[in-house]
Amino acid sequence: MNTREQSPSGSPIYRHEASDRPFTPASGDEVSLDLISQHVETYIGPIASVFHEIVSDLVHVDILFVAPTPARNFITLVTCGMSNLPMTVPSGAEAFRYAELMICLPPDWKLSNESFEKEENYWPIRTLKTLARLPHEYNSWLYAAHTIPNKNPAEPYAPNTKLMGAMLAIPSTVEPINEFFTLTISPEKDVHFFSLLPLYSEEMDYKLKHGAEALFEKLDKARVTELLDPHRKNTCKKLFGLF
Repeated sequence: MNTREQSPSGSPIYRHEASDRPFTPASGDEVSLDLISQHVETYIGPIASVFHEIVSDLVHVDILFVAPTPARNFITLVTCGMSNLPMTVPSGAEAFRYAELMICLPPDWKLSNESFEKEENYWPIRTLKTLARLPHEYNSWLYAAHTIPNKNPAEPYAPNTKLMGAMLAIPSTVEPINEFFTLTISPEKDVHFFSLLPLYSEEMDYKLKHGAEALFEKLDKARVTELLDPHRKNTCKKLFGLF
């Protein structure tokens, strides 16, 4: 991965280019998958169902579905399988070679096979799967504050939203976060759970110009979390050409 390019804020920019590598069938790690499932049930809730992949390239990425409850009145989706392979991390970040991703959806979000035929229902799952596979496809890594646009140039995920990118963050809907964030599989393998915060184009631009901390401040002020609102307020909406 090439980190020589930097944003105006000084953060590295990783360019992911298409690869001509052959299809590589994925192999699962049953021990890790069982431990990840147990971890999710301990800190989030019972896994009601699993969206299984039929054919997998590089890593087999399932999506664990935790149904809404009175205490957590929203759907929680967590990847399971991204951490089957280590990511290619920079020197000094070896402790963060393994990761899984999560996002939360409104309790009435449609998640049937029939509803998945419409992108406005399927795009959160597609995004989880795409990003879970991305670091393995491009010998890169994902970590908190990394932003990934939807295509290049960025475009909305679906007709029902203008969100067109995502940033990784520390989950804010799970407690205690210090216990949930890290799952120790073995002395050599810690899996970290990151949430996805879908972003508008202006928010991604703002992060490039001013840095992740400045954008996190705006998102926190607007109470933006991993609980998806496809029509939420744009925290960096331009006014008269100014932020």
